[in-house]
Amino acid sequence: MEIPRKTVLVGASVGVAAIAVAACSRGSESPGSSPGTSAPSGEKLASTSDVPVGSGTIVGEVVVTQPVAGEFKAFSAVCTHTGCLLNKVADGTIDSPCHGSRFSLDGAVVNGPAEKPLQPVAVRVQGDSIVAD
Repeated sequence: MEIPRKTVLVGASVGVAAIAVAACSRGSESPGSSPGTSAPSGEKLASTSDVPVGSGTIVGEVVVTQPVAGEFKAFSAVCTHTGCLLNKVADGTIDSPCHGSRFSLDGAVVNGPAEKPLQPVAVRVQGDSIVAD
């Protein structure tokens, strides 16, 4: 049985479109809905001395910040725009290398194209360690 060329082309087009939608849909997921964006409870993420006041540090898929002295926050280091891993904390922002999105040390969007804040990760200070809650 011979399949008409038009049927093959339409089928291929649908397959390519499905792949493209799947590849781009990660950015439309809710923040943190991708696997592996939080640390297991009790896991040490950083020492308090590793996180400068008014800055932060990226540990795997978690970014830990210290917006003001003694206040530590943590977020998924996965950008809410396209799912890129954030790569830098500098000049008071958490930056994405992919499309220029920047987030405040509190996880809020400072500069798009990201529209959603970073997903918070619960942490606590235990001695001089910052651990996942």
